[in-house]
Amino acid sequence: MADPTGREAVAAVWRIESARIVGALARYCGDFSLAEDLAQEALAEALVTWPRDGVPRNPAGWLLTVGRRRAIDAFRRRAALNERYAALAHNLGEGGVASGSAPADPVQSADDGLWDPDQIDDDVLALMFISCHPMLSRESRIALTLRVVGGLTSDEIARAFLIPTATVQARITRAKKTLGAARVPFAVPSADERAERLGSVLNVVYVVFTEATLASSGEELIRLDLASEAQRLARILARLMPGEPEVHGLLALLELTAARFPARTGPDGEPVLLEHQDRRRWDRPAIRRGRAALARAAQAGQGLGAYGLQAAIAECHAVAPSVDQTDWERVVLLYEALGRLAPSPVVELNRAVAVSMARGPVAALHIVDELATDGALPGSHLLPSVRGELLIRLGRTDEARTELERATQLCGNERERTVLRRKLTGLG
Repeated sequence: MADPTGREAVAAVWRIESARIVGALARYCGDFSLAEDLAQEALAEALVTWPRDGVPRNPAGWLLTVGRRRAIDAFRRRAALNERYAALAHNLGEGGVASGSAPADPVQSADDGLWDPDQIDDDVLALMFISCHPMLSRESRIALTLRVVGGLTSDEIARAFLIPTATVQARITRAKKTLGAARVPFAVPSADERAERLGSVLNVVYVVFTEATLASSGEELIRLDLASEAQRLARILARLMPGEPEVHGLLALLELTAARFPARTGPDGEPVLLEHQDRRRWDRPAIRRGRAALARAAQAGQGLGAYGLQAAIAECHAVAPSVDQTDWERVVLLYEALGRLAPSPVVELNRAVAVSMARGPVAALHIVDELATDGALPGSHLLPSVRGELLIRLGRTDEARTELERATQLCGNERERTVLRRKLTGLG
């Protein structure tokens, strides 16, 4: 009788071990795209076999063995095809062996150390750098990373970003073809190249987490599964690249931000603003992990980077007993530093919010009005939402109503729209 828990075991093992399996297969066959296909074939076979025959004693080893066998079959098919080409060339009088001759017997030449602990970390790190290669579009990097490093299915990625599964599959296929055409080697980049490309890797993890923490559309405010996946990827990076301060800065930011998740929504799923959150519900172990990661980032002695500065801002909130007791002047200074290092309209808007808390709404409104004059954040609800709040505090109710109505129209998240509508109702 089939065991229904077999499919659950497949899913659990795949989520934990997929990056190692794909990485080991890529090192074995020397082809990233083929390795991902082989791993998917092994996964499909496990979904049939494990529920029927039971979960093997070494599940990850079972998947890897099946992947290796499929690779050997592929090598043999290629060898047989090359032999046929050679025979055809000989019969046509061209002589010799066709180009692309078969490799040595893969069984004899196979690397038997696929689970060498010293190699596993390099395999996973190589996967991350390949999946986040700068030649790929941002959307393709995200899809490929979540697929080959995170172990998510195309359906799961599509649900997380509220896009069709076919779109995700097309992005993954296009990304693999691009990497194959460019002959990107399966290897950890050199130290110089790694430093240049690290920003691309960190950005993918950051974008995934940002989308999870404030869903741009749909009815959920926070997508916990997607946020957890981003945190897992950041932890992997921190373990694989312990000497990179911005890796620890990003991990600190994710941990400190996620620590507030338990208090960010009420029983009905609606957002709870920072000033109304029950701070006793914040995840204290996550805060401790985040602060420890931030300390490691600061220990490098190079000054905090963009992610580290954002983490330092999150730390100010995490350690404050209340909104009123938050060190808003420090938050303003950190946003000013972040604006110099990584200037953006969103950073300026957040600085305006901090200024409003530290120095009052008049000073903050000046910053927001400058952003509006410059046409910053077109199509976003964030700027009119903040401007509306400031106008409420200044008693300019009619203007505030206009801004909040505009914010409501532009907001794509149903939970946030509910909060905006409630504020409008409160204006009378």
